[in-house]
Amino acid sequence: MSPSAAGKTSSEVEILNISEHGIWILVHEIEYFMDYKKFPWFADANIKQILNVELSSKTHLYWPDLDIDLSTDILARPEKFPLLAK
Repeated sequence: MSPSAAGKTSSEVEILNISEHGIWILVHEIEYFMDYKKFPWFADANIKQILNVELSSKTHLYWPDLDIDLSTDILARPEKFPLLAK
């Protein structure tokens, strides 16, 4: 591997970190933070379920184990997409 290739991801979507507060995800080299307060479906998910994420199109992510489908618009601006049910 050349030095310029170091640090690059070969995947178009990657979970970077999972914490008690939320999840950091990288999509097409853009990092997003999914706070559990705004994305509560992930709060009780296990690591394997969170890591199993697919890029179903250029702007849509799908977690098959959790049956969750989100767009990058929702990740970037969760305040524009309020929860309808709790």
